[in-house]
Amino acid sequence: MSRLPPPCCPAAQLLRRSRPPSPASRYPRHASTNTSCPRPRQRAWLRITLVTALAAAIGAYMRSRQDSSAAAAATTLNPSTFTEYELVSKTPVSSTSSLFTLRPVKSGASSAVHREAWQRGLWSVQFKQPQLQIGRDYTPLPPTFAQSEESEESEESDGETAGDSALRFLIRRDPLGEVSGYLHNLPTGARVDVRGPRLEYALPADVEEILFIAGGTGIAPGLQAAEDCLGGVGDSSSARSAPGSSSPWWRRIFSSSSSSSSRPVAAEDAVPGGRDHAESSSARENITVRHLEELKAKHPGLLTVDYFVDEEGSWIGKESILDVTNAGKVAEEASRTETSAPRGKRVILISGPDGFISYLAGPKVWSGGQELQGPLRGIIRQLDLKDWSVWKL
Repeated sequence: MSRLPPPCCPAAQLLRRSRPPSPASRYPRHASTNTSCPRPRQRAWLRITLVTALAAAIGAYMRSRQDSSAAAAATTLNPSTFTEYELVSKTPVSSTSSLFTLRPVKSGASSAVHREAWQRGLWSVQFKQPQLQIGRDYTPLPPTFAQSEESEESEESDGETAGDSALRFLIRRDPLGEVSGYLHNLPTGARVDVRGPRLEYALPADVEEILFIAGGTGIAPGLQAAEDCLGGVGDSSSARSAPGSSSPWWRRIFSSSSSSSSRPVAAEDAVPGGRDHAESSSARENITVRHLEELKAKHPGLLTVDYFVDEEGSWIGKESILDVTNAGKVAEEASRTETSAPRGKRVILISGPDGFISYLAGPKVWSGGQELQGPLRGIIRQLDLKDWSVWKL
């Protein structure tokens, strides 16, 4: 008995036979140079490969741009990241304060950043304490201050100066200050992380008179304001003066040698300091006082300075402030009779410890993670100086 073929075979054969032969099978095939099109799966694979390669190239380019930008930021002072500066010198000027000179470790565009900041107004930078990861803002001293001090140092030591890219700071060692203690413990040549600049206050273009009240090391912003007003690295005084005005465009700085002057002092108890000269021996020896005296001699009639020393029984009170504001009114009335030029702005700037600022104009407040001016209080509010605006630094 012969075996029967599998049931599926006839059906398969029947299906193959039922399909009519294609026209191409009727004729012999010849060789051809035309290649067949790739399969859909191959085309998709090629598209994925090309897209992946293109994305990788774009990503590498963007990463290189970011790396180059980060490298530039690391060598140039900027507000977002910290830049390394070198402590060039640290000179004690009192039992608690020292003069710090720092310059960028790497040559970048920091000098241009410094110059632009001087032209914008009053500014500061932030120093970082790396162990505690905290920072504190400090105000650079004007370049003319640094140049005069460096010229004296070079005459004494015949050494090289820090150069135009250097920044100088007057820093007081606070017994409770983590950042100031860290800075004072650094040796010469140490690296310091610096970030900035931060604009503290932009002087109005039409400002006519500034009363700057400084306490302790808060004199540094006052020196910046004096330099800017008197034609330093910022705007010149002639550019700020009102056209046609014949009255002198003058400034005044109140300087208190104590950083703890925060208790209220009645106006009748406040003893004005020596006007236009330093009465105490400590004031005469102070480098900031010496610089202010040089500015006064260089710009006669434009800058007036009053010194107050708590230890000598002199404090900044209501009468001291009214002496300045009333003098401004007299000068204004005299100028109105001579010219019809519009009146410029009058500004009171206050810089110093928190208690010092609170006593004069009330404390600053924090809201939403930002430090704000807060309402005007203190003795300045009691004076009701309507023609003067007040700014707390």
